[in-house]
Amino acid sequence: MNEEPDLTDQPDLPPSKTRRKKDMHALQALGEALVELTPSQLARLNLPERLSDAVAEAKRIPGFEARRRQMQYIGKIMRDVDSTAIAEHVADLRNERRRQNSRHHDVEDWRDRLIAEDAALTELAAIAPELDIQQMRTLIRNARNEQARGQPPKSTRAVFRMVRDLLNAPAAVDDSGSEPEEPSP
Repeated sequence: MNEEPDLTDQPDLPPSKTRRKKDMHALQALGEALVELTPSQLARLNLPERLSDAVAEAKRIPGFEARRRQMQYIGKIMRDVDSTAIAEHVADLRNERRRQNSRHHDVEDWRDRLIAEDAALTELAAIAPELDIQQMRTLIRNARNEQARGQPPKSTRAVFRMVRDLLNAPAAVDDSGSEPEEPSP
């Protein structure tokens, strides 16, 4: 009988060439994600100086082939750093961006519903008791008039801002339990 050798009894085998290549491509993809981050997001990562410099250099390279080589270099540097912590942070940043986009779309939906339906104002008042109903009614009426006349959407934008402020106000404490920073005027 032709039996496969049992590899589980053998001492630690080095990873296969295929596994090493996949790992290198994963590190290079993570490096590409680092290059896409903003400078403030990169600063929060506390990357080693060598990696930080390589990422900054990749941001400045316009040519395709030179950039590809730089990305390979970043992948090589990342073999020596804790890539799991970096990958987790990048994933957190992506999730935060998705949450922000979702909140933005929710506000847009509320704005559109408020302008289209009278019942939406009652629903919003139930969700956000601090809503100034009279001011919102005025903005909605003005937005409807602007749409009917084909004017610029000044009041529509004001409805959006008011809804955004209302929906973001209850979230004064984020998931980490700390208070978000107030924007400076």
